[in-house]
Formats: sequence, structure tokens, C-alpha cells
Amino acid sequence: MDSVSRLLRMARLDAGLDKRCLLGAGTRMDVPAYGELEAPFHVLLDGTCRMEVGAVSLDLRPGDVVVIPSGTPHRVVTDGEAAVTGTTETAGDVFVTTRSEHGGGPVIDLFCGHFTFDAGAGSLLFASMPDPVQVSFGQSAESDEVLRMLSALMRGEAQREGEGTAVILSALCTVLLAMVLRTSRGDTTRTALWTAAADGRIASAVEGMLNDPGADWTIERLSRLTAMSRATFLRRFTRDTGTTVGAFLTRARLMAAAELLTTTDATVATVASQVGYSSESAFSRTFRAHLGTTPARFRRGATRAPRETKTG
Repeated sequence: MDSVSRLLRMARLDAGLDKRCLLGAGTRMDVPAYGELEAPFHVLLDGTCRMEVGAVSLDLRPGDVVVIPSGTPHRVVTDGEAAVTGTTETAGDVFVTTRSEHGGGPVIDLFCGHFTFDAGAGSLLFASMPDPVQVSFGQSAESDEVLRMLSALMRGEAQREGEGTAVILSALCTVLLAMVLRTSRGDTTRTALWTAAADGRIASAVEGMLNDPGADWTIERLSRLTAMSRATFLRRFTRDTGTTVGAFLTRARLMAAAELLTTTDATVATVASQVGYSSESAFSRTFRAHLGTTPARFRRGATRAPRETKTG
């Protein structure tokens, strides 16, 4: 299984479309913070707008997808007169349709939704992503064609809003995230996504650590695997992934551990050994530092309390 597919499976991802925003000129839409283990996303189908996420301002064009892993409050602003108006909402069976208070024809068609993920591998995956992530799929012919097909399907389901719409839209939103995760830094995104390293040799190192996190991944071994000197490998790994080798390996091991804790009956000591820790105590300290709980408590919580998700 490829790394992106494996990561999404480990994250126990759910996705849902919350709103279709048909906003007129001169409109400001404030989006409140999302809950724990939720990450909002937006996909702009038509028009242009600006998105303000904290101190970051993003200019969006058709084909742009934005994911906000932290779930922080943000704002969508359309071009227009200085007098900025708010929005009104019309509830539907699956999602809300949002329009400008002043009426008038829409200048953007924006789908807004959220991803829900588990407290283990999913939390680690989203915490490792740049915040926010903006990917411009309209920049290449191949991705543009895929997005056009997705857009047509999403629009069709949004207009139909009948039996099965929620499941279909959830699946299409998951496809969008998969496309984001496999997009390398370059013309389509300004931030480094470790899930899609541009250098194939670095990608092979990432794949190796994800597939076998318990192995003895020394810098020397990784350098040999990528046919680079130690210094060159370290420099290019950080450039392509936005993180260090040590931080990435810790993340890969904890993601694998979270999956083992929730899908097997292996003892904590056995899980620690399988993901590359020489002692249970060292594993438990690292697990708690990154996930805020001990491995045993994490397992009990995951077993007792199945996660509830929103449908829109």
C-alpha cells in the first residue's frame, strides 16, 4: 500500500461537507473554530476570494483547496465595496447553503467542510502538516482535469441532495485530501508536505520509515539507501519534508504504535519493541509527550468510546 493511502487508513478519517457558499461581492464570512480532532477545509470552484487564517492571508482562485489542520477560526472575504456584509444560511438535509445578506448574484462558489480523525495516528498526521495548507490544483492540466470531475460530482450531489448524498460527498472530500497529501511543493503549493517529497530518493526514505518504523533507521543507513552523503541527505530531507529525520521517525513510530494499540491485543512492551523502542518506559514517555496520554490510557479510551462524527 502506498504511503498516502496507508496514512489515511491509519488516521481513521471521516469527511463531510458542511456548507456550499454562494457569496456575492463585498461579503465577509467568519468561520468559528472547529472542535478537537477536526480540521476544516475549503475548495473554491468558481470566482476569487481571500481567506484570512490568523496572520496569514491567502488569495484563492478556482481549483484552490485550503486545509486548516489546527481548526483555528478564519474568515472568507470576497472583493467588492468597502461596506462588507454578512451571510444568511438555509439548512438542507445534508449541508447548509450560505448566501450574502444583501442578495445579488454570487461571485464565488465555495465548498466548506471538515475532516474528522482519531486521537492517535490521525492527530499526529494533521499536527505534522503546515497550517494552513493551500494547494492550487488549477496549475496543472492533469490535476485540473481531476478537480473538474470532482467539482462536477460535488455540484451534482449538492443540487440533488438525495439518498446517499452524504456518503458520496464524504468520499469525494476524502479524495480531495488524498490529492493534497500527494502534492509536492512547487508550482501548486508553497509549503513542504512530507507526504509528497519532490525528490524520489527522499520519498523512498520516507516510505521505508513508514512501512517499517521499527527498523534501525540510522542516518548512515538512510544515506546509503538514498545514495547521498550524510550532509546532503540531511539537508535535502529537511528541505523536502519540512522536518528533521529524528522528528519524522518519531512521528512514524508513534503513528504505527497508535494503530497497533487499537487494532491488536499486543502488550505495551511488545508494541514498543515492534516500533523501535528499546524500553517500554522510553516509549511511554515519548507517546505521552506527543499525544498527551499514556499508551494504556489511549488504548482504553479508544476501546470504550467510539468516536462520534458530524454529518454536515
